[in-house]
Amino acid sequence: MNDLPNCPKCGSEYTYNDGTMNICPDCAHEWSADAAGDSEEETKVVKDANGNLLQDGDTVTVIKDLKVKGSSLIVKVGTRVKNIRLVDGDHDIDCKIDGIGAMKLKSEFVKKV
Repeated sequence: MNDLPNCPKCGSEYTYNDGTMNICPDCAHEWSADAAGDSEEETKVVKDANGNLLQDGDTVTVIKDLKVKGSSLIVKVGTRVKNIRLVDGDHDIDCKIDGIGAMKLKSEFVKKV
């Protein structure tokens, strides 16, 4: 009987132990056997250009002109964006900008107000 925990990444029950590491053969995720008792619900930390932590609902300011893909519009420096939502992916901020509409931004191009 396998007494090892399920994979925290994909939930597979076919994990095995290799020394001090647990390994999932389905997704190739490796994690420490010592951390198996912890709940491994990883929370993504999103920081702005100055290193401040961002949270859902924050107000940020754009720090450089950004071209809107597929359009001739430009988001100007200093544009305030209210009520951001953090999402997974390359562009980790989901927001609405007045005059442009719904957009996704990278956190490296904004600073917290």
